[in-house]
Amino acid sequence: MRRLAYVDNLRVVLTVLVILHHVALTYGNIPAWYHFEQAHDPSGWALDILVMFDQAFFMGFFFLISGFFTPGSYDRKGGGAFMRDRLLRLGIPLIVFLLLLRPLAMVGVYQDFDMPYWMFYIGSWDPGPMWFVEVLLVFAAVYAAVRRYGRIPRSGPEQAPGAAAIVACTVALAVVTFAWRLVVPVGLYVPVLGLPTPSHLPQYAGMFTLGVLAHRRGWFATLSRRAGRLGFAAAGLGTTVLLPLRFMSGGAVADLAQAAWEAVFAAGVVIGLLVLFRERFNAQRARGRFLSEQAYTVYIIHPVVLVGLAYAFSWLQAAAIVKFAVVSVLALPLCWALAFLVRALPGARRIL
Repeated sequence: MRRLAYVDNLRVVLTVLVILHHVALTYGNIPAWYHFEQAHDPSGWALDILVMFDQAFFMGFFFLISGFFTPGSYDRKGGGAFMRDRLLRLGIPLIVFLLLLRPLAMVGVYQDFDMPYWMFYIGSWDPGPMWFVEVLLVFAAVYAAVRRYGRIPRSGPEQAPGAAAIVACTVALAVVTFAWRLVVPVGLYVPVLGLPTPSHLPQYAGMFTLGVLAHRRGWFATLSRRAGRLGFAAAGLGTTVLLPLRFMSGGAVADLAQAAWEAVFAAGVVIGLLVLFRERFNAQRARGRFLSEQAYTVYIIHPVVLVGLAYAFSWLQAAAIVKFAVVSVLALPLCWALAFLVRALPGARRIL
């Protein structure tokens, strides 16, 4: 399958969002990162808002793109080779992160524990942001099993789903997410597996499945420009209507409003960005190719870079948003430069 420049460019933007997301966690009011400096000024709430909006769609978007490229990879390699490739490209980075990079990212956390390091090392077993790779490996295995033991009808390009079908899928996602969270509430953490947002699994599984279907049916290419404009409009309208309802109500109404907003916002932004990048950013020069080639490695190594920079600037007494800006501006080029050096190691490019 030929490379799609606009999809590669989207992956770069989403990887940048991952970095900004985790820098925002560092300096906001949500203690969900390896290094946390509680915000002591109102700008911390702006960082929390960024985290909330990111969380609503960006990891689902990653799963959509991953699902999109999965059928082609399986077709080229066959079942056994496909899974060996997934274990190589996903499993080895996961193990490297768990064994080597995780201890570096958690070096400051250990200072708060009165126990031998080996006990902390084992007891703090957690894939961190590599939970995405962990879940993606499971999705790939499920897809391979369905391809091997099920019957998937071959289908050629067809028109992308219309407004009615998109609305129906969005409503279904909202309902399923709401029901799922009756059992798996927002904020639940799964130790060892390290899933920070299991409450979002319906979106992740749904997006991956839609990505698979989009590949088979050519939906990315046939989404209309009007669909992109309506997507952004729906995301804005959903935010205007559903988010206030979420914060002004309580109980089941608030939970349903939250699930509905996430579904509408994710669907709208994903469709809008797909069309926007296909129409406006569907080309790459040398710099764009460089950024996209390193993006996966950046995702793997960025926790160590962010934690290192956070400690380096722990002396800085400034507003949360200022520290966020300083660390972000330094982290982005540093992550890409380090990723380039990692990929230059012998054999690394076969995996990364």
